[in-house]
Amino acid sequence: MNGDGSITGVGTEMRSYYGRPILKEPVWQPEIPWYFFTGGVGGASSFLSLAARLGGNERLAKTSLYVSAAADSISPLLLISDLGRPERFLNMLRVFKITSPMSVGSWILALSGGSSATAGLLEALDRWRPVKYLAEAVSALTGPPLATYTGTLIADTAIPVWHEARRELPFLFGASAVASAGAASTLFLRPEEAGPARRMAIGGAVAANVLSLAMQTRLGMIGEVYHQEESGRYSSIAKACTTAGVALLRARGGRSRFASVVGSALVLGGEAALRWSVFKAGFQSARDPKYTVVPQRERIRARQPDLTAPGSGDGST
Repeated sequence: MNGDGSITGVGTEMRSYYGRPILKEPVWQPEIPWYFFTGGVGGASSFLSLAARLGGNERLAKTSLYVSAAADSISPLLLISDLGRPERFLNMLRVFKITSPMSVGSWILALSGGSSATAGLLEALDRWRPVKYLAEAVSALTGPPLATYTGTLIADTAIPVWHEARRELPFLFGASAVASAGAASTLFLRPEEAGPARRMAIGGAVAANVLSLAMQTRLGMIGEVYHQEESGRYSSIAKACTTAGVALLRARGGRSRFASVVGSALVLGGEAALRWSVFKAGFQSARDPKYTVVPQRERIRARQPDLTAPGSGDGST
């Protein structure tokens, strides 16, 4: 390391000038990982509701619709709490910018939340069925983007562990949303009514665990934050809870109401912990300069020509 505190070679201690991080840590508050979670539950539940209604499972359709409406009602409150003032959320709706994940996501949240709340209210009142069906359709169409756009949002930052995982994060958040939505509806249904939702919970949780492992493996050194500090603890909780929940739902969830409730609660807890693990990984990645410097040097080295090769500029012909 140089005397001015600058970073020296790879493999030595990584420090920025004056010992300061190169990147600022995210300014998001604890409401944001919960917003990631409720947005996933609401988005995937709205799609499950429409699919169940088309399949003739009215009990599941109604339950998942109420879950979607509740989650979509909580999500804006969490976002507004993080922003500090309600008008800041309204200001994000003044324009629609297709190149901005934040702008697109704000509009998706407004459309999905408004339509699911309308459909849920009309379902409870048993009024205006054509309007209710239209609201359900809009909610189902905007549900998948709501469940996944937050993965794109955090990947569209300079935080190394988020940006380098831009291929996996939307799919990871989508799989986690499927698991959460399935588990949330299973929680409120008798086992014989919850078959499709239970299968969603199991399949989504398995897919999320596989995607998380694949993402961390591909990230290499950058992904090691998922095994350290708070992110590592949340990651361990997520794996333990979802694995136990899936095992219980598969073994006893179709016959035992107790197993169905406990298994669903474990999956929900695991998927919430997954969002917290991803959230905390961003802070840890920004805090340590090596996660910024090492990948940059590797990219520069990969772009440089091999100066020892014939004809590479070393005077040979």
